[in-house]
Amino acid sequence: MPVGREGKETKGGGLALESPIIEARDLVKDYGNLRAVDTISFSIRPGEVFGFLGPNGAGKTSTMKMIQCVSPPTRGTLTVFGRDVVGHARTIKRWLGVVPQETNLDPDFTCIENLLVYARYFDIPAAEARQRAESLLAFMQLEEKADVPIDGLSGGMKRRLILARALVNNPRLLILDEPTIGLDPQARHLMWEKLKALQAMGNTILLTTHYLEEAERLCNRLVIMDRGKILVEGKPADLVRRYAGDEVVETESTPEVISCLEEMGCRYEVHGDMVQAFSGQPKVLAKRILDTCNPGRLFVRRGTLEDVFLSLTGRELRE
Repeated sequence: MPVGREGKETKGGGLALESPIIEARDLVKDYGNLRAVDTISFSIRPGEVFGFLGPNGAGKTSTMKMIQCVSPPTRGTLTVFGRDVVGHARTIKRWLGVVPQETNLDPDFTCIENLLVYARYFDIPAAEARQRAESLLAFMQLEEKADVPIDGLSGGMKRRLILARALVNNPRLLILDEPTIGLDPQARHLMWEKLKALQAMGNTILLTTHYLEEAERLCNRLVIMDRGKILVEGKPADLVRRYAGDEVVETESTPEVISCLEEMGCRYEVHGDMVQAFSGQPKVLAKRILDTCNPGRLFVRRGTLEDVFLSLTGRELRE
């Protein structure tokens, strides 16, 4: 099973494990007159799961392409494993494992053949490649599907096989773009289990996802981007506490309730026929609303990363 050995190489050939795996400073990416990434800075430490969240067009994909050395930065600096992405793209790519959003397995091959063919790109000897492939299929609970053609796999099996393929070269950094897209809850939870196991083995993982529960469960730290900029960065629980509160009061949105909340000086947001009210003492606020605002339905629930995301990026649909 691959275990991450992250960090910058020292002069003696070893790895300085405390050095950032990825470090960006004032990173910019332009496509003609369009600024997709606008002067962002971040660093990713060894062994952590780091997430990039944001609506469509936020700049996540452009950032990922620069990290993968497939699209050069317009300005700023970006290093991966301590090496500049512009001058050392070939070396960096050999140390990456990439899980794309699309399913791009070769339908002409079986599961194990997909892994063995991929291993050739890294000049892995045939016997070692087979050993790695069999180990990875077992790890991803696909050993019984080794000789099955790709068309014979379910969606969840295909996503697990793509993850196995990304691990063939024992990467130091895993980059996952929507790793559980289109999966049912059971398959999604199995993928989460495997990603947590990989982190426990020492791997560093960078992911993008639109499943905010996924980010909340997996990420040690994350950033939320919008319109090319990083809006916030931090641990999911800290961001929820800071921008939504541990608990949120929800009630029906009526003129009487809105007027009442304004008189209280309470921060609130209206979403359709419901209003969310935020307070450091949510249960006290809920009782006060019940006693004075004639709210109809009212309940107190746990604050989530989705509350943070929607509060920062808005609710308008992005195409």
